Amino acid sequence: MKPYWQGVFPAVTTQMKKDGSLDLAATARHVEALIDSGVSGLIMLGSLGENQSLDPDEKRRVIEATVKGVAGRVPVLSGVAETSALVACRYVRDCEKLGADGFMLMPPMVYKSSDPCETMVYLRTVAKATGLPIMIYNNPISYGNDVTPEMFAELADQKNFVALKESSANTRRITDLHNTVGGRYAIFTGVDDLALECSILGIDGWVAGVGLAFPKENQYFWDLTRRRQWDPAREVYRWFTPLLHLDTHPKFVQYIKLAAQETGLGREWVRPPRLPLAGEERKQVLKVIRQGITSRPRVSKAARKSATRG
Repeated sequence: MKPYWQGVFPAVTTQMKKDGSLDLAATARHVEALIDSGVSGLIMLGSLGENQSLDPDEKRRVIEATVKGVAGRVPVLSGVAETSALVACRYVRDCEKLGADGFMLMPPMVYKSSDPCETMVYLRTVAKATGLPIMIYNNPISYGNDVTPEMFAELADQKNFVALKESSANTRRITDLHNTVGGRYAIFTGVDDLALECSILGIDGWVAGVGLAFPKENQYFWDLTRRRQWDPAREVYRWFTPLLHLDTHPKFVQYIKLAAQETGLGREWVRPPRLPLAGEERKQVLKVIRQGITSRPRVSKAARKSATRG
């Protein structure tokens, strides 16, 4: 079965001004750069999009503006990271009216339940509030709820669950998912510095983070994995990995926004409680970013075309 979604779906940052207010024009410019690189879809208002720091009206403004600007060229998904099932259902219904193409559904953000039944009831409740397709986001490290392969098998009868983002950082899960749910869901990795390993094990897509700052190189690397050109993919991955590690730190939002600023694709401004990087930490992160910029592979149009030829 052909996956409903596949390819690179970056988790787009929400660009802000220095005072913390939304900068929808800057967000739109970044989205254009990502589409130009060849991404297959966009995920707005995920963790990287600082979903939990935006008020309800701001979230809807981001989705409305993005849907209008993208104009159907790629699917636009919204992260769903609300504090209750009731609020999440209201949000997905509103986004459906605004023209969103689907959702990335996170677990309840303020309730770290260890009860699989509660987790699955929450996911089903939100799914039944919309007819749009949904990617379930599994990140037990950050959010305290683990959706196991067996739970995905139980959820398979909910038709609009079409994809899953596996971010447990346990690559064994990719094979376990294949063995447990077969081709029922499109499998995406959500851990940047496991992208090659997961590609070898068999995935359909990548919810990319650091690629926001290096979209052409990110897409080139992904295309190499699709062609199973493992030697050149490994070479690009070795360059990319120090940068990809920025995605797996508690301050990944600040790190990736700073990287986008250094490559001219955004600004580093975040909303409190997050703060821009300072001091020695900032120096060390900038060192990684600038080394990556200096040594970045030259990805010609011919090379990109060769990587996508199939």
